[in-house]
Amino acid sequence: MAIAEPEFSNTKEDKKRLAVIGAGFLNELKNPARCIRSPGFDALVFFGSPILCLLVCLGLAQTPLWDMQAIPFHEDDAILNTFGGVLTASHLFAVFYRSHGNSDVFWRWPLRFTLIPVLLFFALGFVPWFMVVMSVLATFWDIYHSAMQTFGLGRIYDMKAGNSPNTGRMLDSWINYVFYAGPIAAGMALMDHVEDFGEFEEIGWAALAAFPQTVEGMAGTIRLWVIAGSLLIVAIYVVGYWRLAKNGYKISAQKVMLLSSTAITSIIAWGFNPFFIAFVVMNAFHAIQYFAIVWLKEGKSLTKRIGLQKSPHKKWLPFVLFLLPPIVYGIVQEYVEIPSNWLYAFILTVVTLHFWYDGFIWSVRKKHV
Repeated sequence: MAIAEPEFSNTKEDKKRLAVIGAGFLNELKNPARCIRSPGFDALVFFGSPILCLLVCLGLAQTPLWDMQAIPFHEDDAILNTFGGVLTASHLFAVFYRSHGNSDVFWRWPLRFTLIPVLLFFALGFVPWFMVVMSVLATFWDIYHSAMQTFGLGRIYDMKAGNSPNTGRMLDSWINYVFYAGPIAAGMALMDHVEDFGEFEEIGWAALAAFPQTVEGMAGTIRLWVIAGSLLIVAIYVVGYWRLAKNGYKISAQKVMLLSSTAITSIIAWGFNPFFIAFVVMNAFHAIQYFAIVWLKEGKSLTKRIGLQKSPHKKWLPFVLFLLPPIVYGIVQEYVEIPSNWLYAFILTVVTLHFWYDGFIWSVRKKHV
């Protein structure tokens, strides 16, 4: 008996439909109205930078740049590790262009920008247990903060597409937690993060100091639960946005690219690479994105304040001057090794303020972006 061959009567129609969808997606990526700056700039800096940083760092993985070789004035670290440290510290300092350099932002929360930093600095310097707590907290706050930056960029793209700033907020927040924390908890870098709890031994908090040993014993179970939970949240996210799209939500091609490139980069970097490589990859694109958004929002006012709006060099000199103070700060933080609690208190103050300020000085819902 002859077996009937399957019919593919709709194959051509399906191909045409996919081609139309693909062409529409590409057209959206090329649409300047849907971009933060421009199609080329966004593709390179915002949703292209994660993959680019990953490829560059992995491409250099077998070169002497990753070896623990001496570089001028800094014999304890490798060239690319030092570069990652300087870039990370630099972008932390750049928040002050927005918080203290923008008068509209400053006068919304004057106490947060004047009294609180002073109190925080002296509390860190005078109270040993507080410094340890904030030091450990900063490690995990950094993960949350990084996730929220991608979340914020995604919300900007949603706004550009004409969506309500409240639509899908919970879905976006959870998917970004998964993309950033999931690969850490399920990958090679889990212990590098929880080992910071060992700092509690300095102040006699033995139970918390022993937390890394507890996690190490449960690492396999944690990995399985994290992977399962992450896959569940991804499924919920896809179904949730499918339902929103049926009710009029406009899918942003730029946001899709941003989330996709971030997820791929985070999984490969944190999941399958040593901590020092993953650290440079994730912090490099994060810093690039941050410098870009700060410059786009504060660049014109900064150029005007320093009197260069009519300068023949206004296309590049203001940007150089914009980068100079953060980079100097980053170099000082990375190179200066003074065994002083007050220096560390100052550095930790900058770190904490950056994380905290970014939580409220940028808001798509309140139209602060």
